Amino acid sequence: MEAWRGLCLAMVIIMVTGRGEAQLKKNFYQSSCPNVESIVRQAVLAKLNETPITIPATLRLILHDCFVLGCDASIMISSPNGDAERDAQDNLSLAGDGFDTVIKSKAAVEAVCPGVVSCADILVIAARDVVFLAGGPSFKVELGRLDGLISQASLVSGNLPEPFFSLSQLTAIFAKNNLSQSEMIALSGAHTVGVSHCGRFANRLYNFSSSSPVDPSLNPNYAQELMQDCPQNAVSDNVVVLDPVTPQIFDNAYYQNLVQGKGLLTSDEVLFTNSASKRLVKNFAHNPRNFNLAFVRALRQLGRAGVKTGSQGEIRKDCTAFNS
Repeated sequence: MEAWRGLCLAMVIIMVTGRGEAQLKKNFYQSSCPNVESIVRQAVLAKLNETPITIPATLRLILHDCFVLGCDASIMISSPNGDAERDAQDNLSLAGDGFDTVIKSKAAVEAVCPGVVSCADILVIAARDVVFLAGGPSFKVELGRLDGLISQASLVSGNLPEPFFSLSQLTAIFAKNNLSQSEMIALSGAHTVGVSHCGRFANRLYNFSSSSPVDPSLNPNYAQELMQDCPQNAVSDNVVVLDPVTPQIFDNAYYQNLVQGKGLLTSDEVLFTNSASKRLVKNFAHNPRNFNLAFVRALRQLGRAGVKTGSQGEIRKDCTAFNS
C-alpha cells in the first residue's frame, strides 16, 4: 500500500510539473539575465517614442498570439510561402509596429543575454510595459515560456474573437483559454487604446435592420460622428479610435463609453446591453482601481495559456524564424 501511495504521489508530481504554467514565475531570469525587464522596457520606450501605435499594436499582438496556440510567439514567425499564423486573414490587420516592438526588444536582449530569453516572454514583458507607459498600472509578470515550434495560418480560423460576437460567443472563446467571463470583460478594457477599421462596425450605422438603419444601442450623437468618419462609400478604408475620449491613455474610459452608448464594436457595447455583464461594466466605469486590478489578473491568466515546456519549444535566436 505504501508503495502504491508513493507511486500515486510521483504521478501527481509529474502531472503538476508537466503543466506549462507550473514553470512560470516572477523573476524567472534573475540568474540567467537579471536585467531583461529593464532592457525590454528601454526598447519598448524607444519604439513608443517613434509611434504611439506601439501601445495598441503590442496589446493586440499578445491576444492574437495566445489565443491560437498559446503564448508561444508563434504569431511572430514569417513564412516565405505566406502560410504562417501571421498570414491568416484574421491577422492581416495586425499593425507591424507590434511585431517591430518584439523584434527590437529581442535584439536588445540578445546583445546582453544571447540564447536565454524566449520571444514569448519578451512579448509578455512588452505588453506589460505598454500598459504602464500608457498610464496604466505597474505590475510583475510571470516568465519562463518557450517559443513554439508550429505556426500555421490554417490554425487561426475560429480561435479569435470577432467584432460582431454576442456575450455568449465572447464568453465561450475566452473560456477555451481558461479565462472567465469577468476576465474577458477586464481584457476588453484594452480597447481603451487603439483603432478599428470602419468596415468592422459599419453594419451598426447603415441598414442595421428593417426597422432601424442605425443600431439603437448606439448613442445618436456618437452615431452621427461615426457616419462622418465612415461615409457609406468608404466604410472599409477609414479608421476610428476605439475610445473617443482618451484614445492614447490606458484608463477606464472604455467602460464609461459603454454606459453612454459609445461602444464602437458590437462586441464592445454588448457588454453593457447584456444584463449578465452590465453590472461589472458599471463597476469598472466607476472604479478605475477595480478595473486595473482585474485587468492585471486577467492579463496574467492570459499569459498562462498553452505555455510550452521541454521538447515542445525552443528559445529562438530570431523571433521571426524557427531555429535551424
